[in-house]
Amino acid sequence: MKVAEVPQDITFYEGIKRACYAVDQAGKYVIVPSSGWSAEDVVNGLAVAELAEQLEKTRQEVLQGRKSPLFYHMESRQMTPEILAKTVGMLSIRVHRHFRPDVFQKLKLEIIQRYAHALKLSLNELKSVPGK
Repeated sequence: MKVAEVPQDITFYEGIKRACYAVDQAGKYVIVPSSGWSAEDVVNGLAVAELAEQLEKTRQEVLQGRKSPLFYHMESRQMTPEILAKTVGMLSIRVHRHFRPDVFQKLKLEIIQRYAHALKLSLNELKSVPGK
């Protein structure tokens, strides 16, 4: 797309500019500020809605005792068990075990603190899920 064709619709970014690549008059790629375009707004809106729906399902699983709050908080930060494991410095198989509520409740304070630090939560926040 050419510099003059970079969309400037008010969209998901609510007027905040972001960088896009476009071709200038000399045929070289340059960075051009853009406030987005309507198709991007639709796609981002759908993605955000889908993430929110999945997070609510996970919250319900925690409330029903099928998952630990750790699983909810990991998912709310769009992390995978592997990323969380690397962040806290343990094997991913251990992290997977900690998704079980009975195992999570018995964790040592040191482990809980590592998770809280990695997820930027207080200990109380990590041990619960937010209300609706």
